[in-house]
Amino acid sequence: MPRRLVVGISGASGAIYGVRALDALRELGVESHLVVTRAALLTLSQETDLSADDLMGRADVSHRLNDVGASIASGSFRTMGMIVAPCSVRTMGEIATGVTSTLLTRAADVMLKERRPLVLMVRETPLHLGHLRTMTALAEMGAVIAPPLPAFYAKPASIAEMVDQSVGRALDVFGLDWAAVKRWDGLKGPAGE
Repeated sequence: MPRRLVVGISGASGAIYGVRALDALRELGVESHLVVTRAALLTLSQETDLSADDLMGRADVSHRLNDVGASIASGSFRTMGMIVAPCSVRTMGEIATGVTSTLLTRAADVMLKERRPLVLMVRETPLHLGHLRTMTALAEMGAVIAPPLPAFYAKPASIAEMVDQSVGRALDVFGLDWAAVKRWDGLKGPAGE
């Protein structure tokens, strides 16, 4: 399998997760194929100092959202899988139904039909029953639901460290070991003796 991964960034809060996923892939020598929603670009401008060009420059290949003829729209284009970071509820819903309206959701649908890893960093809280049922349906189809949650055992000293930990753990699904992840090393002291 070629060392290439599709990265989707949808409009939920947390555009930095997608940014850091691209940075991690570059560090790991994995070719990245990026597709971004219009809402994600709005979120990026609100939450970071990055421009759309800055974001696209972090990817090896950037695809237009409406280019349903792009390489990543076909199962014959071999990849390690896809991560959607962050994944909005709307994007999650489109993927779950298979009624895709953009290249991002089409590429995710391809991952499911080809039985390749699809990691969805779903960003929503609180969750209602419809959200939970959609997540269940996606999990039954083979997707990995990986909300970006802080791992306090890693003793993060900054938001950046919390972001990197979540991104790194999501990349673990693809067998990618990013140095930014702080691994659990067992309990220390009386409880762990």
